[in-house]
Amino acid sequence: MRCLFFARYAELLDTESLEIVLPSDATVADAIGRVRASVPGADQLPEQPMVARNQEHVRIDTSLSDGDELAFLPPLAGG
Repeated sequence: MRCLFFARYAELLDTESLEIVLPSDATVADAIGRVRASVPGADQLPEQPMVARNQEHVRIDTSLSDGDELAFLPPLAGG
């Protein structure tokens, strides 16, 4: 699975993307946990960041499929 990181999250992890391997029954929460546990700096990510699977916002209990792309989206601010 490809994970994408934007803005502050990319800065924390010093990368804009990475590949992770998950079991076939994995959820978004599993992917977040894998990233937080295995990537230096990722422990600073929120435990439940806003994420999008294949460019659609999803909840952390959403199931993942092989080939999905998961984007970690930092909080947005502006006016």
